[in-house]
Amino acid sequence: MLIFAIRDKLDAQKNNIAFLFYYMREKCFYIELPEDADEWDTPLLLSSFVKRGERTVNSYWSRLWVQQRIVPPDRQNLGQILRDNNLDSYDEFELLLLSKGRCAQDSYYLAPVTEKELPQEFKERFMKKVEDVVPLSNHRLLVFFREGTIKKCAIEPLAVENPALGMLLKNDDAFFRVKVQTGGYGVIWDENMRIADDVLYTHGESIPLSAEDFAAFAANRVITTAETSEMLGCSRQNIDDLVRRGKLHPIKTTPKNKLFLISEIMQRNWQ
Repeated sequence: MLIFAIRDKLDAQKNNIAFLFYYMREKCFYIELPEDADEWDTPLLLSSFVKRGERTVNSYWSRLWVQQRIVPPDRQNLGQILRDNNLDSYDEFELLLLSKGRCAQDSYYLAPVTEKELPQEFKERFMKKVEDVVPLSNHRLLVFFREGTIKKCAIEPLAVENPALGMLLKNDDAFFRVKVQTGGYGVIWDENMRIADDVLYTHGESIPLSAEDFAAFAANRVITTAETSEMLGCSRQNIDDLVRRGKLHPIKTTPKNKLFLISEIMQRNWQ
């Protein structure tokens, strides 16, 4: 992750108006605005977020802000521009670096900063980003946040404001394909189906457990096919047969292995 302060060259004090975050592998941009952001000092494209009381600019609008500051991909002499700047292909980030974020329409520019240089409010905000997510039954999500909070969030109420999420209520297979957005900015199914981290944090119901509790559960209560065979005193082929007949229920199956809850295996030994 690379971080850049957005500043105004007309400001002699070089105050940070906002911060641009770039995730290199995913080639993804996010802009974070300070809590006391002034809509009149904020770049025009981003001022609407300030008006709505939002301080995180999603990846779509952050990328759009970047695109307004670089050579467009349909520029007639683009090939020559790329060659002149020793670029093999069109790369938004590399073009942004070449210009240092400057454009003719305003006086803003970018200055690289380190994570340690971020104001405390941004460090605290990042602690509420999503660390992990587990899909549950009845279209609920178990969401793990970086600062240790775990929340259970039902997506049905959120589908009222985002109709695209309604499709997930009708398709369990699609719902279970949820993953964490780049940078922990929420959870995502596809470009039109996503829930921001602050929405999950606000609407979720707190669970009085920690991520360490779940990790301890997995380490001590989940066993492999080999361990199951040893506990039951049978072969792997017998285990596969029990699964086929519905006598054992793996919690996860891969081409080479299965995972079981130890409690189910112990109960089978009681029979």
